[in-house]
Amino acid sequence: MTETERPTPRPGPWDPRPEEAASRPAPAPSPAAPALSRGQSPAVAVVSTLLLGGFLWWATGTWVAAVAGVFGLFVHEYGHVLAMNRLGMGPAHIHIIPFLGGLAQGQRAPKSEWHGVLVSLAWPAFGLLAMIPFVGAWLLTGGGVFLFGAFFIAMINLLNLVPAPPLDGSKALGPVLARVHPMLEKAALIAVGVLVVVWGVTSGRWILAAFLAVSIIGHLKRGAWRPDEGPLTGGEAARSLGLYLLTGAVCAAAAIGALVPLADGTLIGAWDLGARFIGLDFRGVGGPGA
Repeated sequence: MTETERPTPRPGPWDPRPEEAASRPAPAPSPAAPALSRGQSPAVAVVSTLLLGGFLWWATGTWVAAVAGVFGLFVHEYGHVLAMNRLGMGPAHIHIIPFLGGLAQGQRAPKSEWHGVLVSLAWPAFGLLAMIPFVGAWLLTGGGVFLFGAFFIAMINLLNLVPAPPLDGSKALGPVLARVHPMLEKAALIAVGVLVVVWGVTSGRWILAAFLAVSIIGHLKRGAWRPDEGPLTGGEAARSLGLYLLTGAVCAAAAIGALVPLADGTLIGAWDLGARFIGLDFRGVGGPGA
């Protein structure tokens, strides 16, 4: 007997009656899966990278710092990409933003705020690895400009810890502050916004200061800040704060360590060089004779 000749089986006692099956509504179609982003097109990525590198060259006055900044940025963002893919947010892509930096973008939101914290703090282990080629070039050539390139990479990672959106520090520290009290996170952002404006005016870094100020204002004006599901537990908040402080200490130590050979081997001299790089000068704080 062929397949087409096989008689139709009689319904069993567990099967619905024909009239009941006909009266049942058809099942709703399953929602279509969201289209996955293909990331930045190669042409846009190349142009954006060249614009970013050219801006860094103009701002620092040396091609080594420009190369270090672009290379450090890619390594930094790749740390985010690895974490996103590992935590089910991928496949993630890197987007280069001309004159400002980069962005790692996943396809899905983190399942919890703890995952968001891990993603935001995933870059230091990779970001600081970008210093190795420049330290190696300094050891081979003795050129201090390569140490400055290594320092520049460390500063990219350190400044990203500032708790101001869209920087990573706001995504790592914000949930911790919000767990204490929702208004604490907003108060911290307002305080950071004021400091950013003052810093930009006094140090001449208008572009970065204006960008951060606009981002902070936009963040303060938006509606719900925190997802309803997956807030930090007490233990996760403690671990998040510990990771945040440890990350900041490691990045600061890497930055100061890169400057020590340029400051006659002294930590005080390295601290002074680093402070002047970000527009601060403590040389006259102690007054004459200090």
